[in-house]
Amino acid sequence: MNEPEKEKIKALIFCVKSLCHRLPEPVNLMEVCGTHTVAIYRSGIKQILCHKTRLISGPGCPVCVTPNELVDKAIWYALQSHTIVATFGDMFKVPGSYSSLAEAKTKGGKVQLTYSPLEALELAKRNPEERVVFLGVGFETTAPLVASAILKAKEHNLSNFMVLCGHKTIPQALEKIANNPFLNLQGLILPGHVSCIIGKNPYEFLAQDCNLRGVISGFEPGDILESICLLYKQIVEGRCEIEVQYRRAVSPEGNQEALAVLERVFTSSDSEWRGLGIIANSGLSIREEFSNWDADLVYPAQIGKPIQHKGCICGAVITGLKEPEECSLFGDTCNPEHPVGPCMVSSEGTCGTHFLYQAREIENESPVHP
Repeated sequence: MNEPEKEKIKALIFCVKSLCHRLPEPVNLMEVCGTHTVAIYRSGIKQILCHKTRLISGPGCPVCVTPNELVDKAIWYALQSHTIVATFGDMFKVPGSYSSLAEAKTKGGKVQLTYSPLEALELAKRNPEERVVFLGVGFETTAPLVASAILKAKEHNLSNFMVLCGHKTIPQALEKIANNPFLNLQGLILPGHVSCIIGKNPYEFLAQDCNLRGVISGFEPGDILESICLLYKQIVEGRCEIEVQYRRAVSPEGNQEALAVLERVFTSSDSEWRGLGIIANSGLSIREEFSNWDADLVYPAQIGKPIQHKGCICGAVITGLKEPEECSLFGDTCNPEHPVGPCMVSSEGTCGTHFLYQAREIENESPVHP
């Protein structure tokens, strides 16, 4: 950390501490994005905040909010003949009702880890005798990439490529979070990556209709501290607005090119979220024009009714109602090597983050202590 960065951190710490004592009452702030959760723990930001502030982790981990049913479908596909499931690595060990893609692979299932849906498209081109089912999980950040892959599949008439679509959109979930009286939130640290795509405007309803302020934040410790300062200022001054701290990457309108591709291929649909239930218009379904690349229509998976793991409280953790340490399985039966729920698997999962940092002396490695 160079001297200007150190001075900026010092100024932000002073701002946080000064404003904290002016807060009218204890406040609950939710960091929506799992990447923010990791950054907060890694940098020791919680230790800087006064006792009046509680940081709550929210539903911004796409792996964590994906229901067991989608994982069960992916496992079924992997175990079928002449079928390859292509997936991002963070879904590989996520447990479904009875198994995971990692376990399916040990039983002979064909599972290929990919970094991009376009890589899965190339896999289909190289293996014309195989169906390649791409597991599409993610928010608005990754959905345009999947949409581009579907457009290319149509362009090249690639009939052996298809998408098992589980994409979701953040604003609708935040509306449900905002209206939960048990959380009593005073502010949101809004996700940076998603906001690069959708912009600031889709969040305005939170301030206007739900009386919940928010700041779109970058991911460096200084970004998060500045975002907390902005939230504190709004609370102290009695304002309720959506602000952008991550101005170097986020505009009010978002990435219009990416949004156009997303809109071209997907349409809004109701979607099930772990911990939040079915939320209207919070999912992305493949439009009828591209139904030849929709795995649910072309090659429907034959699975039973999904089940939830007894004792796992991932749903309550995702929605901020419980802390990971309140789970009887945490750190014992459920750990990163043998996860029971998705919150322990994902690099952005709250349980995995707590497990990783709970035993560390975070202050010793904290970049926010210049």
